[in-house]
Parts: sequence; structure tokens; C-alpha cells
Amino acid sequence: MAPQLPSGTQEFPGETSTNRNRLAVGVMLVAIGLLALALQFIDLGNLVWLMFGGLALIFIVTGIVTRTFGLVIPGGILAGLGLGMFLMLQPIPFLDGINEGGVFMLGFAAGWLLITLLSPLTGEGFQWWPLIPGGIIGAVGLALLSGDFGITILQFFSYAWPVALIVGGIYLLLRRR
Repeated sequence: MAPQLPSGTQEFPGETSTNRNRLAVGVMLVAIGLLALALQFIDLGNLVWLMFGGLALIFIVTGIVTRTFGLVIPGGILAGLGLGMFLMLQPIPFLDGINEGGVFMLGFAAGWLLITLLSPLTGEGFQWWPLIPGGIIGAVGLALLSGDFGITILQFFSYAWPVALIVGGIYLLLRRR
């Protein structure tokens, strides 16, 4: 015979994790609200990347505590955006014009890598798919940093990918018959 619970109490599987998740998401919402309110009174100027870093930290910590991969994703993206902005604002000698874009893209790609690295800490386990957009973004960043040759390659791909879609679509249409 199962032990009796005190009157008025119900036992639900996972109730403690549900409460923990509710608490974590509540703390996350309060932290985002406080950050947004503080930003109304603070002029960050060149420190705007800190806002993205703060939001990233909130999402990542909440995602790890609740073991929710869906919260780690925006955390990694925000971290990459913040890192990209931070790198662009640094006094790097060669950083001008198009090179700024390349450095930003590499920082942004690092955020996608972070998503993959943190994924084992969530309930979904290791996720490799963020490496796809991160790899593409990183390749564009490297192309922007490589000068005229990289720009030529990017121009080629700007024409090639729509043609590849058209060819793939025609293939699927003809294959149906």
C-alpha cells in the first residue's frame, strides 16, 4: 500500500523541476526587466555590447538551470552579437571599413559555436546543427577579412545560391513525374 500524503497535497511527477523552472524563468524575466529599466537611465555609448552580454548571460544561465536548450539558443546568439560589437569597437590597426564587418561576423559566429558547446548541459544533449549557420557566418567573416579575393568569392556566391535553388527546384519538379 502506498504511503498517504497529508490532506490537500497532491504528488505530481516532476513537480520539483516544474517549480524550479518556474522560479528560474521568473528570475529571468525580472532580470531582463531590471536591465531594460536601467538602460532607460544609462547612456551606454560604446558599451552597448554590455547590454547584449547581460541578456546573453541571463538566457544562458536560465537555459542551463532549467536544462532548456531553447533558452541557450538566444543566449548564444546574443553573446555572439555582443562579442562582435566588442571586437568592432577595439582599436585594432587594420580594422576599418569592410574589415569591421568581417570581425563582427567572426564574433557572431562564435556565438553559434557557444550554443553547440553548451548544448550538452541541457536536456536535449549535444546539438551540432548550430555549427551550420555559425560556419556560414564565419566563412563570410573570413571572406570579408581576406580583401578583394574574398569579396569576389562572396559576389560569386551571391549569384550561385539562387541558381542552385532554381536547379534544385526544377529537379524536384521533374523527378515527380
